[in-house]
Amino acid sequence: MTTDQRTTARRTGPAPGGAAPADLGALLTGATARFPGHGVRYGSAERPLDFRLQTYPELLEEARRLLARLRRAGAGRDRIVALLLERPEDFLPALWACLLGGITVCPLVPLRGDPQRWAAQLGHVDTLLDGPLLVTDARTREELPAVRGLSVLTLEDLPPAGPGAGTGTEADAAPDTGPASPDDVALLVLTSGSTSASKAVRLTHGNLLASMAAKAAVQDLTPDDVTLNWISYDHVAALLEAHLLPLSVGAVQLQTTPETVLAAPLRFLELIDAHRVTMTFTPNFLLGRLNGIVDDLPAGTALDLSCLRHVVSGGEANPVATGTGFLDRLAPYGLRRAALWPAFGMTETCAGSIYNREFPEADLGAEFAAVGRPVDGLGVRIAAEDTGAPLGDGAVGEVQLTGPMVTDGYWNDKEATEAAFTADGWFRTGDLGRLDDGRLTLVGRSKDSVIVNGVNHYSHDLEAVLDGLEGIEKSFVAAFPTRPAGSDTEQLTVAFAAVPEVAADERALHRLLIAVRNSVVLHWGFRPALLLPLPRDAFPKTSLGKIPRALMRRRLEAGDYAEHVEAVRALVTRQLGGYVAPEGARERALAELYGELFETDPETISATASFFDLGGTSLDILRLKSLIGRRFPGAEPPVLAILTSPSVRELAARIEADARDVPVPYDPVVPLQTGGDGTPLFCVHPGVGEVLVFVNLAKYFAHERPFYALRARGFNPGEEPFASFDEMARTYADAVRARQPHGPYAIAGYSFGAAVAFEVAKILEEAGERVDFLGSFNLPPHIKYRMDELDFVETAVNLAMFLDLVSEERAKALPAELRPLERREQLGRLLGLASPDRLAELDLDLERFTAWAELADGLTGLGRSYEPSGDVARMSVFYAVPLRGGKQEWLDRELSRWADFTREAPRYLDVPGEHYTLMGPRHVAAFQSILRAELARALADPSDDR
Repeated sequence: MTTDQRTTARRTGPAPGGAAPADLGALLTGATARFPGHGVRYGSAERPLDFRLQTYPELLEEARRLLARLRRAGAGRDRIVALLLERPEDFLPALWACLLGGITVCPLVPLRGDPQRWAAQLGHVDTLLDGPLLVTDARTREELPAVRGLSVLTLEDLPPAGPGAGTGTEADAAPDTGPASPDDVALLVLTSGSTSASKAVRLTHGNLLASMAAKAAVQDLTPDDVTLNWISYDHVAALLEAHLLPLSVGAVQLQTTPETVLAAPLRFLELIDAHRVTMTFTPNFLLGRLNGIVDDLPAGTALDLSCLRHVVSGGEANPVATGTGFLDRLAPYGLRRAALWPAFGMTETCAGSIYNREFPEADLGAEFAAVGRPVDGLGVRIAAEDTGAPLGDGAVGEVQLTGPMVTDGYWNDKEATEAAFTADGWFRTGDLGRLDDGRLTLVGRSKDSVIVNGVNHYSHDLEAVLDGLEGIEKSFVAAFPTRPAGSDTEQLTVAFAAVPEVAADERALHRLLIAVRNSVVLHWGFRPALLLPLPRDAFPKTSLGKIPRALMRRRLEAGDYAEHVEAVRALVTRQLGGYVAPEGARERALAELYGELFETDPETISATASFFDLGGTSLDILRLKSLIGRRFPGAEPPVLAILTSPSVRELAARIEADARDVPVPYDPVVPLQTGGDGTPLFCVHPGVGEVLVFVNLAKYFAHERPFYALRARGFNPGEEPFASFDEMARTYADAVRARQPHGPYAIAGYSFGAAVAFEVAKILEEAGERVDFLGSFNLPPHIKYRMDELDFVETAVNLAMFLDLVSEERAKALPAELRPLERREQLGRLLGLASPDRLAELDLDLERFTAWAELADGLTGLGRSYEPSGDVARMSVFYAVPLRGGKQEWLDRELSRWADFTREAPRYLDVPGEHYTLMGPRHVAAFQSILRAELARALADPSDDR
């Protein structure tokens, strides 16, 4: 069936709400003419209850000015504009500028904290959308990862509009001026999934106008309504349900940022009360959080929710217990019994298109609420999964939809478009459901995905990552959702088969569990609720070799895997040293914080279990630091305290010592992983002096060998930085021998640290010890020339880039901009370019950043005097893409010179990634595998002549 035939099939029947405008621009001009005093009120996390009004006429005027500026910058109907604008007051005028000009828009959000995934997303978008113009703001521009060929403009840098722009006159006209047609694509909205595989859903002006008319009719919205949105604009419900819909009827709308509510969920209710909100949208997970918070509200809390007519809740299944609990708890505050509407919609259906207005009475006794009845114009049918034949009432099958609000497919993806529609033009949702007298209930998904907190993640995406992990049987990995009784959102289960030698070795199996968990966290950003190692014969497979994940879910929830679940729990408890109950109020409070951080029962947190063994990542250290600061005001520990005191018991003692102002002596050795009988690995810090970069790598060595990181002196009050390169190397050598009195030794250094590791190895060998493994992570022996290039400004900029405060691309131009300034101004300007969220994560202010930059500059100064001499027995050189030039040239001209300083020919190992990313989330699993194999080879060599 052709696209035109499909479009015609969906438009059968009368348009909802009667005749509609031809394009979306008419919605804004209509609201401006009829309701000039209404508009958008903008809020922010910084001032959560203080909103600024922009009337619809003011929004129209600003949008017209921006349209003229975009056209002067080369934007037009022949080029998509991708909007990377987080503040609602930036995004909405830019959105309307494009819609008024007939320009197709694709909303994006930043992926801070993971530059590699962000770069992959931007590269994919650039290719998929045929080289769009990316419009962002100046601050976000500083953070953008480098993507070759990506065209970027900031709002601040757009050329001026010229006289008369924004007035609606001919002054800002252009050859492509004029209303869009109903079939023109207005929005491209990316689906969830991996950054390199997401699809772009085509939503035309006609789709959106039909959807708005149908929604408004069902929701009874009028100009007297006040709506609230806190969801980011890459979510289709935020853009349509919570912006276009209220605008289409002239209602007043509140728009704020996600942080406003996520940082303090009760604020959702406070905003409704303060601004007399009548309609809003939220995923179900927030309802669950609010239930717990409302239980703890003090008696007499002033909160009036009688204004709220309805809350649309979609994006994930709605448990009846969660919904009724929400209504019951808030009834004393005036919330009406029928205020919660479970709903169903997809990006492909212009968000909400099926609403359950009969909740909760029609759903009592069920586990999950029905999603309700479709809006006018939307056809729903249930079809057999195997034959596609339509099914009658009560039968379970695939939910299929048709109607004018349903997309005609995916941009630049013919294969995905064809797969999404039946031969007669119905859209295949991938969800399983049944119809009872026209009322739809979802019972599962035929497509394989996991929805956590309203976000869709595709199973095959994660399985491809885990399938490559050492120790896992190829093609025996299944990622699928489960929902324990009483849970407000789905949770992730990962089942896998371990290779026989790992399955038979409890410590090796535990190490693999840690590696799987770590890979999930780094790839998807949250922890799996259950890791389930199973024998191969426990995996059902189809004749084509596919694992039916839905069947595995049913078996798990039926208790078929209960014995395996208990075995894993017992194994983990044993490997963590058994359970030791926390003692005293401080230890119990910390156990509660660990439980909150790791989303587990605090009663299972042993007082002696390491933060890292429990699954803590480098980002979790910063989150824990913040949690402790809130729980124990004035006692927020430094990062080093968590690194060196990772258990509940040790950390409680450290907080107690800090409260008594007991000085902590400097020890360069930070134990990141202490289990295992193998030769310990000591890793020397890079040029910034800190060791957080090793945290995620160390996890892969659990039960195999201890992993110690060497941290520079000078971070803590009263510590004097090293005065010479030799003092640093000898201090580290002494610290290594204090931990491990005799060899054979295993030592490595990352970047600057490789030269230090070389000197430490020389000292140990001079003392008659064996150094069987010496690793250089992407650094040649001669560093003086590089250190000479780094003045204080370059060093500070490199530190900022290392900490993800500025992007690599922006860092190239910064030194020249900063050198004319005074030092404090230089560092202040650098911090000013960083995301406030990132600064909060790192607990960085100007004073701390200045101290860190000066310490890093001191290390750079030591490197300027460094000349390698002498030799060591051997070295393994791990090489990645260098800071400048090509990889092969880097190997041939620089890294190969280690041969001048080793008695055996060095071994060169190619590792994925670039200098700053080789141990980052995208590459750490591959890097650790190569490193562990090389360590095993070097330390197992039986030669007696060492």
